[in-house]
Amino acid sequence: MRALTTSGLSKTFKVKRKPEGLSGSFRSLFKPEWEEKAAVQAIDLAVDQGETVAFLGPNGAGKSTTIKMLTGILHPTSGEANVAGFVPWKDRARLAFRIGTVFGQKSQLWYHLPPIDTFELISRVYELKRTDYLTRQRDLIERFELGPYLHTPVRKLSLGERMRCEIAASFLHRPRLLFLDEPTIGLDVVVKQRIRELIRERNRQEETTVFLTSHDAGDVEELCSRVIVIHHGGMLLDEPVERVKRDVLSRKTIKLTLTEAADRTSFPVVTGTEVHAVEDRRLILSVDLKQIGIEEALGGFLGRVRIEDLTVEDPPLEEIIKHIYGMRASGEGSA
Repeated sequence: MRALTTSGLSKTFKVKRKPEGLSGSFRSLFKPEWEEKAAVQAIDLAVDQGETVAFLGPNGAGKSTTIKMLTGILHPTSGEANVAGFVPWKDRARLAFRIGTVFGQKSQLWYHLPPIDTFELISRVYELKRTDYLTRQRDLIERFELGPYLHTPVRKLSLGERMRCEIAASFLHRPRLLFLDEPTIGLDVVVKQRIRELIRERNRQEETTVFLTSHDAGDVEELCSRVIVIHHGGMLLDEPVERVKRDVLSRKTIKLTLTEAADRTSFPVVTGTEVHAVEDRRLILSVDLKQIGIEEALGGFLGRVRIEDLTVEDPPLEEIIKHIYGMRASGEGSA
């Protein structure tokens, strides 16, 4: 069963053309010139119920515009879409009962009220039966460990505490499809991992479809089974996450802090390892896991330099997308 489908979904905006020279600026005051800018171009999607999909792209690629069309906030310029059995921009009110949304930078919780009050309001908005709501509320409070925060005004919660309440609130009405926009932005590693576990649990137990945008490669690897990448408003890639991990997410970044400054020439040449930056006592390495393991890569440096601290990270998602774009431009990985 399909959770959502689109065919040729496109959106263009009219933007004022920037005038040239002083005379052009003066003329534009009385007779502005407009041009069309394509934000989304002929997107074709098919997402099954229970699937977990990462919808990725650089800033300005058209991710937010696409999600706004899928949730009924925007009308498309052309194309069709069906989300949970509804045409989003025609049946927005009815669609709202089938979907949930979590935006990392925009809260649905009332800022000056405790989360429990927002939960009560949501139960009224979605016309939940009282007994069903109380059962659901207790389950989510227990699973998300929200007890200590329920009666604290949202403004006094930490970002991690608030995001757990946000996600719990989005699950109250048992949505069939959950749109997550940067759900772990600004969170520390421990809180990120907890939120990922909770989302994964809801997907597994209730077959909630997850449609995720993120700039964190860890979200993609741990939550999603499929990756869709858009660039300049058009589809660039649609692959299982395992294939993307094998072909693209096979690099790690190691950041070393040395006990004393070292010269680049003193570093060993290790196959599959590239020194990206050296700044005083800080050293950044890029490791290709298809050629060498993390332990082997570090082994080449142990004994040659003294290490005070180190971290192993995924490369920024922008670099991953750039690499995908380069592969597509050169004709690689098109099978």
